[in-house]
Amino acid sequence: MTATEQRFREFKMPDVGEGLTEAEILKWYVQPGDTVTDGQVICEVETAKAAVELPCPYDGVVQAVHFDEGVTVDVGTSIIVVDTNPGAGPAEAPAAQAAPAAEAEEEAEPQGRQAVLVGYGAAPSSTKRRARKAQPGAAGASSEPAAAAVQAELNGHAGAAVPSAPAPAAPSLPTAERPLAKPPVRKLAKDLGIDLATVTPTGPDGVITREDVHAAASATAPAAEAPAPAPAAAVATGGSEAVRARETRIPIKGVRKATAQAMVNSAFTAPHVTEFITVDVTRTMKLVQELKQDPDMAGLRVNPLLLVAKALLVAIKRNPEINAAWDEENQEIVRKDYVNLGIAAATPRGLIVPNIKDAEAKTLPQLAAALGELVATAREGKTAPGDMAGGTVTITNVGVFGVDTGTPILNPGESAILAFGAVKLQPWVHKGKVKPRQVTTLALSFDHRLVDGELGSKVLADIAAILEHPKRLITWA
Repeated sequence: MTATEQRFREFKMPDVGEGLTEAEILKWYVQPGDTVTDGQVICEVETAKAAVELPCPYDGVVQAVHFDEGVTVDVGTSIIVVDTNPGAGPAEAPAAQAAPAAEAEEEAEPQGRQAVLVGYGAAPSSTKRRARKAQPGAAGASSEPAAAAVQAELNGHAGAAVPSAPAPAAPSLPTAERPLAKPPVRKLAKDLGIDLATVTPTGPDGVITREDVHAAASATAPAAEAPAPAPAAAVATGGSEAVRARETRIPIKGVRKATAQAMVNSAFTAPHVTEFITVDVTRTMKLVQELKQDPDMAGLRVNPLLLVAKALLVAIKRNPEINAAWDEENQEIVRKDYVNLGIAAATPRGLIVPNIKDAEAKTLPQLAAALGELVATAREGKTAPGDMAGGTVTITNVGVFGVDTGTPILNPGESAILAFGAVKLQPWVHKGKVKPRQVTTLALSFDHRLVDGELGSKVLADIAAILEHPKRLITWA
């Protein structure tokens, strides 16, 4: 590694999860010129699993921030440059005057160890960053002269203006710059067969808009070709543009994109079977109220979900074959001697399923504490990727929305998921008489490749029996 490379260190987008390929920059906490220390959080990014804060691995001064907030960046792409020896003098100043020439389409990659988060490896990337127009006051614009200077240093041109790269056959043309457009607009252009390089942009700072693409498509349509008749719905509402004006289109990315892919893969890979049971949980609801007054549960979150989770853990202990996974590659059923209990949580970024590691070994107070921490962390959007990995079974509490029950889809890699419905006061036959009782409906979905009907039924029946007579938590545990 050269002296220049040792001084100007590039921090690349790490893989902060398990095989993730990209992350969106949500917020920058530093700007060019700021002093940073090793371990200081420099930005927050959203991956396909959760929002994660990235710490800087260097001490020094920020020289360049390559991407603005809201931009999705591939893993392995440099996002920030830190001058680790700012006292050495402004070696980059002469090169900064040649910023237009130094800012090339493809950035040089420093040799040697890549800076990544502890425990994660940055995947190699061939991502190329396009030159961006200067914007007064914008983070990306303010970093361009410094970025060009640092790049000049890395390319070995410190102290002199950077000469233009020789053209192999013809002089470089300004039109070679990649047109500016958001991903949904690029997809629209691709669907319509429009080359973005031929589109005249009307958006701020030369950004191509959806309307620009539609205008280009209309201009390239053959004049003699008769327009196709508009669909009845479009005619009734005044045409497709009028319909589009009344719609809100949200890009599919981050947690929502990952959830969608996982659910499709699960639904069409594992043959789902769902069984239902309606149960009188009056005694369980009374126990919840008693536990709230118990000194051993002081300060802990005590609710029906806690006892449902404990009932599921006891049912798994009595029927351990259900705590397994299907290994398609090796054609094996993998039975697990531990239970990582997943709890489906609705967050502003979408559905996530963090899990409580080794839940079967926890006492009721410990389980309550773990549940409370899991829910609080999920609501804050701070769930770490590791907390969502390795789940074995899951509970989804649809009852909090007033829903009786549902047919839940398995979390990928798991064999079963339990839906806990709303607890309602209903007429129920109790000791030979119809009385008002607290009643709920449970639904258990399971992978029929490794869980047959008998096993699934036994597990669901055990859960119901415990909730009907919670003293079984003692006699069966």
